[in-house]
Amino acid sequence: MAARNIRMWSQAFVGFYRPNGENLRDLDPVARFLYAARSVILVISAQAAVIAGLLALSARAFSLPEFLGVLVGFVVAHMISNLSNDYFGFRRGHDTPDSPRMRYTIHPLASGALTSRALAVGLAVLAAVGLAIMCAFIVERGWLAVGIAATGVALLFLYDAAPTPLKSVGLGELATFVVWGPLMIGGGYAMIAGRLDAGVVLASLPFGLGVMSILTGKHIDQMSFDAGRGIRTLPVIIGETAARRLVAVCIVAMYAIVFALAATGVVSRFCLIVVVAVPEAVVALRRSAAERPAAPPPGYVGWPLWHHRACLVHNRRFGWAYIAGLALGAIAAHIPA
Repeated sequence: MAARNIRMWSQAFVGFYRPNGENLRDLDPVARFLYAARSVILVISAQAAVIAGLLALSARAFSLPEFLGVLVGFVVAHMISNLSNDYFGFRRGHDTPDSPRMRYTIHPLASGALTSRALAVGLAVLAAVGLAIMCAFIVERGWLAVGIAATGVALLFLYDAAPTPLKSVGLGELATFVVWGPLMIGGGYAMIAGRLDAGVVLASLPFGLGVMSILTGKHIDQMSFDAGRGIRTLPVIIGETAARRLVAVCIVAMYAIVFALAATGVVSRFCLIVVVAVPEAVVALRRSAAERPAAPPPGYVGWPLWHHRACLVHNRRFGWAYIAGLALGAIAAHIPA
């Protein structure tokens, strides 16, 4: 039974989203919570933490305890954001049975995966862990940690909990770029190394753009529904064609920036290994060049997410390749000349 449970929990972090309601009764409470928290996308926060850690390692400023705090803190904050987003979407009447959110994976409340009490307890536990990590960094790093933590908490609140959320006024996409780019990678580096670094902020830009492409793709996929509910995401405001072009610009810019950073020595030339993600980039670019099909291909998982899925798969491969390049650069930096 224990092995089966561990397998069930691990499956929540791999692949793509689980079809809504499939074998819901077969999931234990932990698995239900993990699927409801959309754990498959938590990889982007883990990758951001690893990127920050490797940049600190290259600068000979790495500290394992601080890195672990950053890693756990980022993943916990992301889980809180996902669950909070679903809570407020449910409360505002957006996550209805016909909504895209209800169709591609388990919703913590509307799907019946969790009771309101279970969700509250889960959020309280996550908040306690996050608060403990935040306080530890504030004690250690002082005002630097206060500024970074305050910015993160503010963006977490403003994204979906505020009376007028950022995602409803066309700013949610930009917020994801800031959070998973300069804030997480630049801020994570600062918590590990004890200082800010302009080069690290530059090195964070490709990954931040990748996450922005993921959310923009998602909002393209559900823009008809959002427009009907008065949720003015960026694609709703600028239109589908312009939004698909924006996704393409983000993807191309990811590679252009890595090449520029490698050429100028900001990151190691080993980071050019990101080209291994080009096949996934081509898939995402081809999808961004055309409208979504009227129906999913046979066996497709995650519908109605189409552009979003291609961008997520691409960013996952790009992130691991970028990490591999940074790791090789960090190793090279520690080899005596």
